[in-house]
Amino acid sequence: MGKGFFRRKVDTVLGVDINDSGIKLIELGRSSGGFSVQGYVTQVLPPQAVVDGTLLDLEAVGRVLQQALSRLGSSARYAAVAVAGPSVITRLIEMDAGLSDEEMAWKIQMEADQFIPYPLDEVAIDFQVQGPSAQGPQWVEVMLAACLREQVEAREAVLALAGLVPRVVDVEGFALQRACLQDFASFTPGHRVDGAQWALDAQGMGVACGLALRSFAG
Repeated sequence: MGKGFFRRKVDTVLGVDINDSGIKLIELGRSSGGFSVQGYVTQVLPPQAVVDGTLLDLEAVGRVLQQALSRLGSSARYAAVAVAGPSVITRLIEMDAGLSDEEMAWKIQMEADQFIPYPLDEVAIDFQVQGPSAQGPQWVEVMLAACLREQVEAREAVLALAGLVPRVVDVEGFALQRACLQDFASFTPGHRVDGAQWALDAQGMGVACGLALRSFAG
């Protein structure tokens, strides 16, 4: 996604996958030759620190992320993270192809209560035009994504506790889908990465890798 709480070119970025059992952290670089894996680590979270995508113990998650960063040995400070869980809502909707981004944003806000079962002042909303609609040239397909604002703020707070700056807050499913479109197991391993081990571990780093890739997209 690319506007509201999913957003904004750097040469190196951290993809931070925070799930119920642990944190997966990858440092991805980009050059004219493509992408390179500068390093990656996984770190176990304490029980109940994250439940069903909701961060319940921000300080504990922040400490574990700091530990992961220390193990990674990276100086990168820009990070991409994802929201997940039942509060995340995604819908593909049809909109007038002639609308500007600003007009789409206004119209989505006006009609958001049709799609979102939460008070709008408690929700972060974003959207992205996917392309022409099968309904005809006057329409486009737009992906709408929303979640409770507290979910976004919790992840931003955890990144801040670890000294990181959020570049992107994405949806976990989108990050995984993005990773599936890339042969990231073949990304060039950096000098701190064992290429053979990366080929084995890459699949499990899908969300983190997809998040890092999103940072380079906008």
